[in-house]
Amino acid sequence: MNKETIRARIEEIGIVPAIRLSSAADALFAVKAVADSGIPIAEITMTVPGAIEVIAELVRDRPELIVGAGTVVDTETARRCLNAGAMFLTSPGLDLEVVEFAVRRNVVVFPGALTPSEIMTAWKAGSDFVKVFPCSRLGGANYINALKSPFPHIPLIASGGIAQGNTADFILAGAVAVGVGRDLINREAVRRRELDWIRELAGRFLQIVKRARSQKAK
Repeated sequence: MNKETIRARIEEIGIVPAIRLSSAADALFAVKAVADSGIPIAEITMTVPGAIEVIAELVRDRPELIVGAGTVVDTETARRCLNAGAMFLTSPGLDLEVVEFAVRRNVVVFPGALTPSEIMTAWKAGSDFVKVFPCSRLGGANYINALKSPFPHIPLIASGGIAQGNTADFILAGAVAVGVGRDLINREAVRRRELDWIRELAGRFLQIVKRARSQKAK
């Protein structure tokens, strides 16, 4: 998949599952469960043991998935992730070297940013999206709504504190997508290898995004 296709698919699905688990086996199970539930996107955070190997295995075995790397905080890690086949890079904060590295490699990148200045800087550096993190700590959906007024042209991904109860609010406020962690990747469901549990959660999130977008379009 090329950069434009990956970017379009992230916008289309509207959900970026953040895989932040305590083992590679758990991460692989979670990605399979979410992907088989209609969300073919996975952000493998660098806090997962053996994260780069997990990325490589997923890219090799599930070519239909959009597998990216999360919590990428330096260019050396970014390089290793891309060598493993990562299709996008994201980080909790704004590191311009990582953004510029991704731009040079023609790879989708969405750094974390919080203030208007950081968002402007990230966008001007060539980011494909800007991940507002942790947005729930700074007004939640109301903050996204406030940012869309001066930045209607910047596609924002809301991340940090996203749950079933507030996902619709973020979409209605103008976020093109949401980054979801433990409210989708339930750790007890993963521990017990409960596929149906995660499928149920994934289905709920997909329906919430779909309904909110329909409401916003009216």
